[in-house]
Amino acid sequence: MSDTGRQSFTDKAGSAMKPDSQKGVFEQAGDHIKGTTDSIASSLQPQGEKSTSQKMGDTFSSNSNENQESLLDKTKNAMGLGDK
Repeated sequence: MSDTGRQSFTDKAGSAMKPDSQKGVFEQAGDHIKGTTDSIASSLQPQGEKSTSQKMGDTFSSNSNENQESLLDKTKNAMGLGDK
């Protein structure tokens, strides 16, 4: 089961199994938007806060962020507003 706010594993698999040549323009656009949104959500969520199944799903879909720090934390730290 995917984490809250993330694209479901069955939706990802269904999208990946159907070739783009068999999809309409709107279906391709929807898949792109969902994939981009899920990739952003993966980057924003620190590894330590992901469920085991979400970590596995991200690994298989190449969405895993290997760091423990979220994108928001990186931004804060770069601006001098974070802990580091």
